[in-house]
Amino acid sequence: MYVCEQLCTVSNWKRISECEVPVTLDTETANPKLEVSKDLKNVRLTRTERRVDENDERFTVWESVLGSEGFTSGAHYWEVEVEGNRHWTLGVATESMERKTDTELIPGKGFWTIGRAKDKFQANSANKFDICVHEIPRKIGVYLSCDSGIVSFYSADTKSYVYTFTGCEFTEKLYPFFSTTHCDKWLRICPVED
Repeated sequence: MYVCEQLCTVSNWKRISECEVPVTLDTETANPKLEVSKDLKNVRLTRTERRVDENDERFTVWESVLGSEGFTSGAHYWEVEVEGNRHWTLGVATESMERKTDTELIPGKGFWTIGRAKDKFQANSANKFDICVHEIPRKIGVYLSCDSGIVSFYSADTKSYVYTFTGCEFTEKLYPFFSTTHCDKWLRICPVED
């Protein structure tokens, strides 16, 4: 895992954060149980289902939403404040991934994600396994390199490495992916701090 170790060094943190991209949420993809803020930067699960137009892009089973902008090349980085939310999944997803049925959020299905369930952190790969974190992250950084086939995750508040998917073969557009099942607890897309 030389690539993973190289990406998490302090000297490379500046290079990663310079890949920051503005991310907003696509309300047309949001599950009806999710509330998206007017500035399209925050999302939370609510107890009531909203009345929304049905479309092919909308998630109907998973409490999920995509970012508005998709990527096919280059390196991209964004951060999400997760403090207070104990049930979330973050990462990237392909444009053609399944949105209408209960599917696994794993690379073979078009998702490269990690998640938190209470105090357990997990990499959502074919063989799911726990991720050891030294302290519970307040913000998660997501780094996507389309050209290198890498999706990495960081505890952005401590600038420490969490997990990397390597050797990924991206054959279509990728979108930021957000999911939460902790009622009334926000996930917030936030600016990168130096």
